[in-house]
Amino acid sequence: MTKLVHDPITLEILSNALRSIADETFIALQKSAYSTNIKERHDHSTALFDAKGRLIVQSQKSLPLHVGAISGTIKALIGKFKDDVHPGDVFVGNDPYAAGGSHLPDICVIAPVFHSGRLVAFSACTAHHADIGGSNVGGASGGLTEIFQEGFRLPMVRLFSRGTLQADLFEVMLLNVRGEEERKGDYYAQFAAISLGSKRLTEICDRYSADFVEGAFQEIIRRTHDRMNRALALIPDGEYYFDDVMDDDGVNATNLRIALTITKNDEGTVFDFTGTAPQTPGNINSPLNDTISTVIFALKCILDPAIPSNHGVLSAVKVIAPEGSLVNPKFPAAVTNRSATDQRVVDVIIGALAKALPDQVVGASNGSNTGIYIYGKDPRTGRDYYFFETMGGGFGGRASKDGKDAVQVYMTNTANTPIEAIEREFPLLVEEYSIVSDSGGAGKYRGGCGLKRVIRPRFGDCTFGGTGERFSHKPWGIFGGFEGESGKFAIVSEDGTEKRLPNKIPKTSVSPKEQIVVQTAGSGGYGRPEERAAYLIDADRRSGKFSADYVKRHYGR
Repeated sequence: MTKLVHDPITLEILSNALRSIADETFIALQKSAYSTNIKERHDHSTALFDAKGRLIVQSQKSLPLHVGAISGTIKALIGKFKDDVHPGDVFVGNDPYAAGGSHLPDICVIAPVFHSGRLVAFSACTAHHADIGGSNVGGASGGLTEIFQEGFRLPMVRLFSRGTLQADLFEVMLLNVRGEEERKGDYYAQFAAISLGSKRLTEICDRYSADFVEGAFQEIIRRTHDRMNRALALIPDGEYYFDDVMDDDGVNATNLRIALTITKNDEGTVFDFTGTAPQTPGNINSPLNDTISTVIFALKCILDPAIPSNHGVLSAVKVIAPEGSLVNPKFPAAVTNRSATDQRVVDVIIGALAKALPDQVVGASNGSNTGIYIYGKDPRTGRDYYFFETMGGGFGGRASKDGKDAVQVYMTNTANTPIEAIEREFPLLVEEYSIVSDSGGAGKYRGGCGLKRVIRPRFGDCTFGGTGERFSHKPWGIFGGFEGESGKFAIVSEDGTEKRLPNKIPKTSVSPKEQIVVQTAGSGGYGRPEERAAYLIDADRRSGKFSADYVKRHYGR
């Protein structure tokens, strides 16, 4: 039987079957969820792990940032419950300190998969819930200084015991969040997704045997590890350094440095974040699991984008992140907006490897998944509503083509919420949804542009909050490319007066006579503008995304 596992054709068939399970469960969760955050934005991930807690496969549509979070929760489950795991059990957790999670809105739900009475795997998913309690809706705003303020903390707990829901525990979970019915619907969607994953994996074990499947797990990990090592060999031996800064933490700290030294030699590849700023009072600290996920994601993009996401990739490099730093905080640091820091870590990795791999890097992108939340009471129904989303921006210019406009970049992999979904489900009017002209950095290949939303509450006052990055520091260009434009939050009054808001907004009241303006950053260009081909300059002029002044100023035409 072991010999069959090593047969490349059989292994590839089985590997694709496992991937199809993760993809099917991803879609099942998306289609079953109640919240726009999951069903429209796809802010969720699904995966399969072996009995040792090693990642085997993740859905192709999943968020790269969730790899570390789900892996951390699996380790917490195994460490806490060890052999006390049974068919029909379901475990849940979210706390980065007590459950190995990422941030509190990401709820990880895990089911053990048994075959003939033997534990063979875990079916797991994580989904970003639009609210998890705490001081502010979604925990996404600025001004929070410890994890207790960010929401309801769950250690790794058993929610279903041998198929029976622990109703008292579930009641406590729902009591501590806003929008109970929507939260309950999203939980049920997660339960259904992991149940489907367990069923499909059991069917594969029925067909091939548990021994066969477990042998395949080991071989998939080994081959991926070898492939990652071959990819790392593309980096010339040496030491590479780069640093960049975060705008602020939303409390009182600014220009927070992220420093990275990459060392590549015969002994391996090390990513050392020594020199990075200490953890900060604001909620932009990145738990270690997320930082590791970010390193792996960046390496995959630069070296081998098609490499599978599993434990073989995670184990190929060493990450040094000083405890108590911005990229490895200690309890009780606030972490909800850790993705903004993780996005910046990707830029730092790109900057460090630019000289070593110039054809495989890009100009700095918009640097954040700009998060906003709007909540209030709909006077027509008397019901509370909670709208949360993260918005894309510019993607940096590349070695052979322009950057993309108005897209989610790097670690998030989510979608911008359609206007139709916003206006159908919330008492909000989207008065503008556009690309920000002239926001892409000029270059041989220009950077992509940011996006702009103008939103007005329709029937009554609402509360608005959000977090943005690259609002103070513009995204840099590379190899002579120019920087892109920064983003902003603002409120426009009835007479047209614009009031600029902080980069991280605690929360502010908005009336139907006012407009909420959200503008995300563009991105940096690649190469010197004077090297840009004439037909590309003409295309910029015709696109309407770049003014005549922009084209003349940067390209002299």
